[in-house]
Amino acid sequence: MSSWTRWHGPAMARLWGFCWLVVGFWRAALACPTSCKCTASRIWCSDPSPGIVAFPRLEPNSADPENITEIYIANQKRLEIINEDDVEAYAGLKNLTIVDSGLKFVAHKAFLKNSNLQHINFTRNKLTSLSRKHFRHLDLSELILVGNPFTCSCDIMWIKTLQETKSSPETQDLYCLNESSKNIPLANLQIPNCGLPSANLAAPNLTVEEGRSITLSCSVSGDPVPNLYWDVGNLVSKHMNETSHTQGSLRITNISSDDSGKQISCVAENLVGEDQDSVNLTVHFAPTITFLESPTSDHHWCIPFTVKGNPKPALQWFYNGAILNESKYICTKIHVTNHTEYHGCLQLDNPTHMNNGDYKLVAKNEYGKDEKQISAHFMGWPGIVDGANPNYPDVIYEDYGTAANDIGDTTNRSNEIPSTDVADKSGREHLSVYAVVVIASVVGFCLLVMLFLLKLARHSKFGMKDFSWFGFGKVKSRQGVGPASVISNDDDSASPLHHISNGSNTPSSSEGGPDAVIIGMTKIPVIENPQYFGITNSQLKPDTWPRGSPKTA
Repeated sequence: MSSWTRWHGPAMARLWGFCWLVVGFWRAALACPTSCKCTASRIWCSDPSPGIVAFPRLEPNSADPENITEIYIANQKRLEIINEDDVEAYAGLKNLTIVDSGLKFVAHKAFLKNSNLQHINFTRNKLTSLSRKHFRHLDLSELILVGNPFTCSCDIMWIKTLQETKSSPETQDLYCLNESSKNIPLANLQIPNCGLPSANLAAPNLTVEEGRSITLSCSVSGDPVPNLYWDVGNLVSKHMNETSHTQGSLRITNISSDDSGKQISCVAENLVGEDQDSVNLTVHFAPTITFLESPTSDHHWCIPFTVKGNPKPALQWFYNGAILNESKYICTKIHVTNHTEYHGCLQLDNPTHMNNGDYKLVAKNEYGKDEKQISAHFMGWPGIVDGANPNYPDVIYEDYGTAANDIGDTTNRSNEIPSTDVADKSGREHLSVYAVVVIASVVGFCLLVMLFLLKLARHSKFGMKDFSWFGFGKVKSRQGVGPASVISNDDDSASPLHHISNGSNTPSSSEGGPDAVIIGMTKIPVIENPQYFGITNSQLKPDTWPRGSPKTA
């Protein structure tokens, strides 16, 4: 049971992977030619017996030839030709090596569909001539041709030119056989009437208005006489060419603005090499606003747009029909420029409900203008329920006559519309008012508390312990309990106070005598009525008088 579990884990996955790999190698081996070994990315043919007589090809529906990146062929004396369709199936081929074999001829279009080729090695074969047309479309980093019996002719002068213009200091030791079968170093080869051609285009700078037609002329020269052809790339406009020996012309009609900035070349080519003369086509046309959308919120609010035009158009924004002069809070930003196409946005910094409305973009140059409008909504009006249609207040605009700005000038400044800086200023003013009110309230409250505490502190310092909450209390005589003791909190109305000092508010021990009442900060002397205090308690009680006796005061 444990062995069964073990073989149903990762080990079983590895086993199945190994099996599929073996099947893949087996299928590739079945499709591989005799004397060759094949893998998913490589073909290796080095066994001279029995050898191959044609360029190796994989069997149909076996391995994918587009995955082959390297082909190595060696010691195949019977391999003499590479035909036009022998290599085209290997579209991913990067390295091609044919050494010590019997290769004598390579078709001109043999590598036409092998644009990924980087290294070619044809060392020690039987090549007597090789045209540059085989390789002119390839971006080769290495071409090795050592050990071939080249014939000294104009056909191989391109190899000498290639060696002379090669950026790498390493050069190959190449030779050719002259009419006497003598080896001549290719570096010393001199052949009369065999040189690079030249091309001359009549219009070095070409500027034309959209919809017009133009004709370009070109002349070529060289020995051997070169061929002339036009390289127009992916030109959209209709065109046709005429050539006659060393003269040629190219007619372009109804020129499209899409062709502005494209390159047109006149090419002269012969056995030795090629030369070309090129011109950039400049098309002038009226602006077109190809894209304008409602604002989107990112780091800033942005009204995106795309404008095409040549010369560069001037842009002007309008807000609710009035000119929108830009500032640092509302400005045009161009993010991407593609020759005659400009991608950007009207950037708004923290817009509010005051910025809601219609925004119109006008693009203008000397060939015409275009305009588009969108409605923008950034924020609802305060106190208005979403979906309601408030009556927006009228805003008075003044036209300061500001000229339209060219693309790239984003500093046009004014206060024609309620921009976000005005809204921010209003908000800040409201916050300032609130802050002042709050601070004033806090300060007033603090002042009241401080005054109350100061009053309590003064009372505590000058006899607060001997008075009640309202400032009266018992005052003891210096001799102990005296007549002043009757002035108490229990009956303050009985205090016989007949004199109040008008002196200083600060009480002292020398003022008022030993019996005094302190009221606030004033010490008031107490004057006693001796008759009042001479009456006994019994005399104060009317029940103690004899019946019938007259009541005396």
